[in-house]
Amino acid sequence: MQYRYVTKDNIKVSQLGFGCMRLPVLNNDSGQIDEEKATEMLHYAIENGVNYIDTAYPYHQEMSEPFVGKALKNGLREKVYLATKLPVWRVTTYDDFEKYLDEQLEKLQTEYIDFYLLHSLHEKPWRNIIDLNVFKFIEEAKRKGKIKYIGFSFHDELPLFKEIIDSYNWDFCQIQLNYMDRNYQAGLEGLAYAKQKNISVIIMEPIKGGKLANASDDILNVWDKNDIKRTPAEWALRWLYNLNDISIVLSGMSTLEHVKENLKTANEGLPNSLTEKELNLIDEVTKIYNDKFKVGCTACEYCLPCPSNVSIPDIFALYNNIYVYGTKEQSLNSYKKYKELEKDASKCIECGACEGSCPQHLSIIELLKEADKALI
Repeated sequence: MQYRYVTKDNIKVSQLGFGCMRLPVLNNDSGQIDEEKATEMLHYAIENGVNYIDTAYPYHQEMSEPFVGKALKNGLREKVYLATKLPVWRVTTYDDFEKYLDEQLEKLQTEYIDFYLLHSLHEKPWRNIIDLNVFKFIEEAKRKGKIKYIGFSFHDELPLFKEIIDSYNWDFCQIQLNYMDRNYQAGLEGLAYAKQKNISVIIMEPIKGGKLANASDDILNVWDKNDIKRTPAEWALRWLYNLNDISIVLSGMSTLEHVKENLKTANEGLPNSLTEKELNLIDEVTKIYNDKFKVGCTACEYCLPCPSNVSIPDIFALYNNIYVYGTKEQSLNSYKKYKELEKDASKCIECGACEGSCPQHLSIIELLKEADKALI
């Protein structure tokens, strides 16, 4: 296992972190973790050098934290750094901060959290927790020994990321990054900004929720040009390990085979280890994916709120995913939920408000009709 360093204390951590969001389940029910298989996976990872375990309050219908607490008994808790996340969207009063933290400590069967994150920060919850004096809570929790290091995970645009970075003396942050998301949300510019401020960066969605692992033949043909053969998932992880400025790459693994493959990649992935040819191949694959997009939506959300409550960026994402990543069944199933919520494209009244606000000057009304046909 290759190790890197996180926080200003230079804590030595495995560059592969075990994400507990996509554990194996029973009966296709995300709330029923297959504890036998999941425990085997987690223990195998720890035995082979992984020392950063990441979970969160809502994962697996709130069953991930209790599972992790149970799996880390009998001395394993002391061998790892444990990370979990405060569900900021549930916080309505100052007392809620500590209420949820205490609940998480109990679920995880531990007296302290090594790495505590404000979960999924975007504009609305960020303004709310600032108003509720979240920084006072953080200082009190640290003073009481309930948390050691504080950070946040981020899901919004770059300007807000920089604002949050500048607002507090954070120990670390967590952003979505992969070779397809170089300019998405915080992106590579956000990574550089955080490191400039001496804030460690942890990466989530390195394989874009598994989409980059399921490559079509045209993508596989590009990978085959390389002398060293790698799986699509390995290419995605190696692109990140090649970067100097990251501390940990989180992977949500669902099988023991995923664990073994990711361990092998983490053993070999070093900063600046990819050749110019290999980096060019990754750029070639990125272009192939980008050329498949049906809608050039950047999910900036300037089109929202829609007067008819249509979830415009989400619908375009589902539409694009069919052609870019081959996720037809997944996209269609997701679209059914939007129809149930009456947020689907058929609810568009063609008022044109969205088109007047779109920085990309998209013909949103017509594109929604196309998406609706493809997603039914």
